[in-house]
Amino acid sequence: MPQHSSQEPGSRWDVLTRTGGGTPMGDLLRRYWWPIAGASELEKPGTRAVRLMGEDLVLYKDLGGKYGLIDRHCRHRRADLSYGYVESCGLRCNYHGWLYDADGRCLAQPYEDVAHPEARLRDEIRIKAYPVEELGGLLWAYLGPEPRPLVPDWEFFSWKNGFRQIVKAEIPCNWFQCQENSIDPVHFEWTHSNWSIRLGGATSPYTPQHVKVDFSEFEYGFQYKRIRTDTSEHDRLWTVGRVCLWPNGLFTGNHVEFRVPVDDENTLSVMWHFSRVPREREPYVQNSIPTWQGPIADPATGRWITSHVMNQDFVTWVGQGRIADRSQEYLAPSDRGIVMIRRRFLNDLEALREGKDPKGIVRDPAKNRAITLPVAERRNFIEGFSRAEIMRDPFSRRNLQGYIFQTGQPPEVREAFLAAMGFSEAELEPEPQAFDPLAPAPRT
Repeated sequence: MPQHSSQEPGSRWDVLTRTGGGTPMGDLLRRYWWPIAGASELEKPGTRAVRLMGEDLVLYKDLGGKYGLIDRHCRHRRADLSYGYVESCGLRCNYHGWLYDADGRCLAQPYEDVAHPEARLRDEIRIKAYPVEELGGLLWAYLGPEPRPLVPDWEFFSWKNGFRQIVKAEIPCNWFQCQENSIDPVHFEWTHSNWSIRLGGATSPYTPQHVKVDFSEFEYGFQYKRIRTDTSEHDRLWTVGRVCLWPNGLFTGNHVEFRVPVDDENTLSVMWHFSRVPREREPYVQNSIPTWQGPIADPATGRWITSHVMNQDFVTWVGQGRIADRSQEYLAPSDRGIVMIRRRFLNDLEALREGKDPKGIVRDPAKNRAITLPVAERRNFIEGFSRAEIMRDPFSRRNLQGYIFQTGQPPEVREAFLAAMGFSEAELEPEPQAFDPLAPAPRT
């Protein structure tokens, strides 16, 4: 690939980082649904403060079980509605009792309704409100114009016999440098495999090296593929690969990571994770998906945590600065996928100006049923393994020994996971040798 990127003016890509209302990218991203919380965070009626693409909002579940997402501040005296209290229909301000429904209409103004009923002042009041839907144990928000598209019903939401969990983290950098990681296969070799070797105290041997990568586009995103010195073109990470899910996800099979722009300098990482239970545990039904949030920095030292897979990613993202200065980067041939998604977004901005839908919008209900994605290990997730097979596979066994993706998993989630899988801690002593998560998978 020509080495021309260092000559690019920074403004060419900078437009992709600005998500506020009225900006080109902000208008584009508001055409999609965004995961903002786990449904388990509002199993009971209540409120949660939310900031999304620079907008301060409050998510609530009222006593009638209806979700709402409205302006965080009351129209009256700007009180914080995240401290309001839910009613049978809507959210009431704790300052003077003004009551709002999920459409942002003011339903009641206690003093004014009694003292000046003829004025009907509440009919003049409306605050910002956005639709909320639940799918896959996540709560999704849509901030764009009508008619709204459908929340994509990805196939993994329908997979059976799995223990699922939702993991969140607050990352102090722009969303787009997080999403660019979703189409960067070579980073896995160094940010995860080799760095873990060094963090373990060893200096060698490093894992097998990438020798070939490729990228292609499909309806719902991009695929990236890889060959290492220990694999060939017959390996599933080359024939199928992984998915950069449009517009803000990475889907690797057992989990999907969403990068949600809080504002231009902060991102909410939301991961939905699926662990297939052994065949001996079928049928397994999970009634509620736990949601938890992990730390990203060590409070004792102030240093970023580097012990887990996602935490290692977080270090690389924030290391680029609050908003990466792309005018100073020097792209290489392995970055071809990054250039592809940047150009795709620029093309989508042009499509939006022409009144067209951007990439990946789903409007047809007939298509929105367990939408199929490229999955290298689909058979493993659908058919599963026996208990003995799981114990023999190094990667599966390592996943049982502790949550590898993000630090801070609560003990109660760990206990629920082990109960679902049918294992005890005593059975899961660590293996003496390290393992390579990118090693060729056994063919099934």
